[in-house]
Amino acid sequence: MPLRVAVASSDGKYINQHFGHAQQFLIFDIHDDGNYGFIELRKSPPSCSGGVSNNNARAKTLDLIKDANVVLVSQIGPGAASSLIAHGIQPYMVPTFIEEALTKLASRIVANNKLTNND
Repeated sequence: MPLRVAVASSDGKYINQHFGHAQQFLIFDIHDDGNYGFIELRKSPPSCSGGVSNNNARAKTLDLIKDANVVLVSQIGPGAASSLIAHGIQPYMVPTFIEEALTKLASRIVANNKLTNND
């Protein structure tokens, strides 16, 4: 079963969006063999405006990415991070190129699979 990753990016190249300010999430699947691919773009109304979180908007964002295992963002507040974790989604702050972050995640998956298969 692939690892589903939601990426907060405004340009599709760089992880450059704060979770609460993200207007879209790019969805990727990383497979057990380390290959990954783009699945779709999901538009999201920002759940934070002027430093104030909107719980209804956050709930909509969580529902939008509920099938993700991981979310990659440039920044995230403690409340949003706790909400994601409570929904089984692991947040990571990695303000870097999307391809670089996905490659690192994929290499960890392959390494973990090798360890698991050698038991």
